[in-house]
Amino acid sequence: MAGTDVNLRWRGGDHTAWLGLYQQGGFGRQLRAGWDDHWALSEALGGVQVLPSLQLASGGFVGGSLALQAGGPVFVQAGIARTNLRPYANLNFDPNDALSLALGWQGEGDRQLTLSAIADDRLGTHQQHHHLTLRWPLPASWRLSADLLHKQGLGDTGPVRAWGWSLGLDGARWFGRVARDPKQNFSAQDAWRLSGGLRF
Repeated sequence: MAGTDVNLRWRGGDHTAWLGLYQQGGFGRQLRAGWDDHWALSEALGGVQVLPSLQLASGGFVGGSLALQAGGPVFVQAGIARTNLRPYANLNFDPNDALSLALGWQGEGDRQLTLSAIADDRLGTHQQHHHLTLRWPLPASWRLSADLLHKQGLGDTGPVRAWGWSLGLDGARWFGRVARDPKQNFSAQDAWRLSGGLRF
């Protein structure tokens, strides 16, 4: 069952805001908006960074997350996410009401390698996503991004164990991504996702 998401994003430094419209047969349409930020605290506090986010959607959905990150070039991150459990087109495809942990390395030129885990801690589904993600610069101002995903937990039709992946290319103005996501959002649906966009 195909779905379409059209969104407009604004980014200024570490600040991001976005507005989107998602449509899928059987789900309908949902207008969505969000904000996320990156706050660096005083060096006296060990260079800890705070990463908040907020999501709103038609139908009364409200969700948000808060994470703390410390260290560099090797860093650790821990976070929590919560929603009001109203219907939502979950396009980040990780459990929404969850705890998260990450260990990563960030080098020169925006090189980054991260191992992360996101686990439901509210609904009793035991749903977990484990990601190994890579960002690496390429010639001519292009950047490669890759994500290897393992998921497990209780889905709509029973236990789920599956592997997925995504690959992306980002340029100064254009970007594109392809992803394979078996049992998307722990449903019975095996999904391919294609996305592309223009920065202006």
